[in-house]
Amino acid sequence: MGLNHPDDLEAWRKWQRSQQHLSRRVRAAIPSSKQPTATLWANGRQTPDVVSVVDAVTPTSSASLLAPLAALEEAVVGVIAPSSVDLRGRGFTARISGRAREVFASLPDRTIFLSLGPALALGAEADQRSATTSARHVTVQHGLLTPHAPPLARGTHLLAWSEADGVFWRSGRKDVTVDVVGSTLLWTAREQAVDGSALPSSTPLYLGQLHGAELPRRTMAHAAEAFCIAHGAIYRPHPAETDRHSRAVHRRLERLGVEIDHSGTPLVRSARPVVSVFSTGVLEAAARGLPAWVDFPDPPRWLEDFWMRYGMTRWGQEPTPSWPRPDVEPSSAIAHILAGMMEA
Repeated sequence: MGLNHPDDLEAWRKWQRSQQHLSRRVRAAIPSSKQPTATLWANGRQTPDVVSVVDAVTPTSSASLLAPLAALEEAVVGVIAPSSVDLRGRGFTARISGRAREVFASLPDRTIFLSLGPALALGAEADQRSATTSARHVTVQHGLLTPHAPPLARGTHLLAWSEADGVFWRSGRKDVTVDVVGSTLLWTAREQAVDGSALPSSTPLYLGQLHGAELPRRTMAHAAEAFCIAHGAIYRPHPAETDRHSRAVHRRLERLGVEIDHSGTPLVRSARPVVSVFSTGVLEAAARGLPAWVDFPDPPRWLEDFWMRYGMTRWGQEPTPSWPRPDVEPSSAIAHILAGMMEA
């Protein structure tokens, strides 16, 4: 299997906009006729050779896009981010602010752009810049891939978590090249390992995903309800579950006696077993040494293939094994590849 839209970005955007329960943040970042504003930040006075394109500063984007820059110790590097983002605390100085297209145009044609892909506004500008100049566009995988993932940028070089993910996201395209670097997110999770044999409680934590567009919201809600009631699990809402429909699901679960985790405590501080449908949190928990499973009644074929690709095991089986550890820390591996591109 592969992507539903392997090379048609506009078709993917049309599908994405049709999802009525997208968060405001995601809707705002989807490219439109209105040009977004952006700021170029740099770690020196010279023009940066490598620029990370950050549509939103999140833990996953920081691990994928900012950590590799820190590993490029001798290079002048930069970040293009929305104008609302302040990166002074990360060792960068603002250089240029304005319309995103003008900020990109201020950089030399030889610039290497590092992004999460062309799905959002600034990543789309990096795609456009690399398509019309000799700039390179490198895509870093930052999460798990379903058939609903956006297509890759034209002619991009993909840095994938695994060979299977590289094949899946490439989906037969000939203009995309791939290197396997592993996952910074899962590498970090492994560094925060806990003693899974001494859990304070066997009560599982069910990771909600009502914000997702891959499966019908009603079906996701029913799956969560059935599991939590049958196994006494605690429901942990995804941070994006703030819309009125999600809140209604939460109230129903509470009426049925299901405990809701409203603590807001980062998942990395939890020491409970984890269950979800297809959350990255399952692999993060497994990397930390915690029991972790997936569960969904009568899963569609793509979901079963997804579980198999990531080695996720279903509730009632042996827990999901930890993701294989690469020989080189992923951020360092990415930095090494970027340094080679700079010298080419």
